[in-house]
Formats: sequence, C-alpha cells, structure tokens
Amino acid sequence: MLRTERLSLSRPEPGDIDAILAVHSDPRTVAHNPSDALATRAEAEALFARWDEHWRIYGFGYWVVRHRDAPVQLGFCGLKFMSLRERRVLNLFYRLDPASWGDGVAGEAATAVVRWAVARFPDQPVVARVRPENIASQRVATRAGLVRAEELDENGFDGVDWIYAST
Repeated sequence: MLRTERLSLSRPEPGDIDAILAVHSDPRTVAHNPSDALATRAEAEALFARWDEHWRIYGFGYWVVRHRDAPVQLGFCGLKFMSLRERRVLNLFYRLDPASWGDGVAGEAATAVVRWAVARFPDQPVVARVRPENIASQRVATRAGLVRAEELDENGFDGVDWIYAST
C-alpha cells in the first residue's frame, strides 16, 4: 500500500472489478485511448486478471486510488513492465473517474508511484505514454517528475505516443 497526504493506493481485489468497468467504460476516460474501452463485466474481469497476474509475478502493478480511509474508488494508478524500443521500462498508468478530475488526485497518485518506483528500481526507467492532444495527462506526467523524451516517441494502438520519462 502507498499513502500520500490525501490518498491511499492499494492492490486491486475482485471487489474492485465493478470500478474497473465503470472507469474504463466511461467515454471520457478512454477518449484518448479508445482501444482501452470496456463494455462488459467479463472484459473488466479479464483486465483485472491481467493486473492481478502482474502483481503475482512482480509484487507490484496498478493500484486502486482512494481518498484515505474512504471506500470509494477514485480510479487506478500504477506501473507495469513493458518494452519500449527493445528496452524494459516501467510504464506509468493513471486513469481516474471523471468525478475526481481537476482536484490533483492523478498528479498526487502518479507522483507517489514514481517516487516508489525510483526508490525500488533505481536503474529502471519510468515512462508515461501520452497522446499529444491530452494536455491534462501531460501535466500529470510532468508533475510526477517525468520529462518529455521526444526521441522515444512511437506509434501506439490509438495513435502517436509522446513519451515522458524519468531522468
């Protein structure tokens, strides 16, 4: 579990599947990544299973974001291993319920996750893949301490990915 001044981040559990579906089926949350959209509970269960497998293998992954001591899930933020230009990196992910947008929750959660990653894996780059038109996501990546790495940009599933990376 990670804690910040306002938030707690914990490993997802089966009871979080409905929140996974709610966040990933909202057109606003996947506007820049439509291939991530979910339509059914079965798809949310499959996504949870992939997240859970990463946790079982590596001991970390995507966390559920909540206000401290509150049961309501605000969304998800965390890391997974992936390959970028044939190099293993930690991909930073953040996707929150639109009701929590504009309150600094994503930046606070992402900053905590990046600090955790840098302390635990100091030689492992942390990256965020952001669509050029997603200004809010760019701000979150920057707030979390990542910097624009234009030389790493590449095409993703839904278009060009601008890469922000730890230094």
